[in-house]
Amino acid sequence: MDKIKVLVVFGTRPEAVKMAPIVKALKRNREHFISKICVTAQHRDMLDQVLRIFGIEPDYDLNIFESGQTLTQITCRALTGLEEVIEDFRPDLILVQGDTTTVFSGALAAFYHQVKIGHVEAGLRSGNLYSPYPEEANRMMTGVVTDFHFAPTARNKDNLMKENYPEDKIYITGNTVIDALKYVIKEDYKFDMDLLNQLDFDKKRVVLMECHRRENIGAPMENIFSAVNDIIEKYKDTELVFPMHLNPKVREIAYKIFKDKDRVHLIEPLDYEPMANLMSKVHLIVTDSGGLQEEGPTFGKPVLVVRRETERPEGIEAGTAKLLGTEYANIYNSLDLLLSNEEEYEKMAKAVNPYGDGKAAEYIIEAIKDNWK
Repeated sequence: MDKIKVLVVFGTRPEAVKMAPIVKALKRNREHFISKICVTAQHRDMLDQVLRIFGIEPDYDLNIFESGQTLTQITCRALTGLEEVIEDFRPDLILVQGDTTTVFSGALAAFYHQVKIGHVEAGLRSGNLYSPYPEEANRMMTGVVTDFHFAPTARNKDNLMKENYPEDKIYITGNTVIDALKYVIKEDYKFDMDLLNQLDFDKKRVVLMECHRRENIGAPMENIFSAVNDIIEKYKDTELVFPMHLNPKVREIAYKIFKDKDRVHLIEPLDYEPMANLMSKVHLIVTDSGGLQEEGPTFGKPVLVVRRETERPEGIEAGTAKLLGTEYANIYNSLDLLLSNEEEYEKMAKAVNPYGDGKAAEYIIEAIKDNWK
């Protein structure tokens, strides 16, 4: 069999994290694959951090990021740039991951050039086309033109089957985010930020919060921050670490509610490596992020999801996560329960991680090799 030419396309930090194990697996399988990497740089600085951590050098860098960019601009610039890359490399297969605008653009560019598409992390569905926005639509539109659907879980496969995708094109692999964590977690990890090194993770119950989704900005975010703030005030052995998103609207709400509060640490966004190591040390996680819902359970940390719906219900069903919505009372009461009831905390902390065994990248490579026609 001729070697399969694979173009790996990604553009944001979360995509880079989840594609890194696949990039490395392709390099280990050089007898079967010729692989190249194309980054759109839909995000720039945050993407570059991950490339450095994993030692990845892109073969093509579209460098499309512009401050204040719209979804339309991202799509148009990515499509135009990818066309040139496809014409230069002439891949047999393009791999995209997840649900960003880069993913949709990558799949569409591949389709326009009749190149096969592999969708990593396929089959996630929230059931609401506008939440998360635009991710739900991106992943659904990507699925329409995909040849290899790499579903992290059986539920993701079921979602695709309900939409009439052929079963022989769906492969359950686990999630590559678990693979990626193995590369970066260190028992004796030292943070660049003195504040984080000085936190006593053994004696203090540190709550990590990540909150930035567009649909939460405004009253929902005020509810979330107020509930968390009141809980930190109630339990004197707790501290909050909140790496704030760069969005000025998020920061405005954070400063309004958390300003000058004891035991609340508003810090700049963390690179992937320190964020992963911080997650491994904290007591619990409050998040509206997709990735943290998968990563938290790897470390046995309860994850409280402050969104109205989630495309990752496996964590909820397994008991590693709880979906709280954005109402103050729900968030306050759930945090109160976990901080006051050891049994409830342990129940979540010891639940089995539903996102796989850390070998997803290998399963994906094997599925391509074994099913290539």
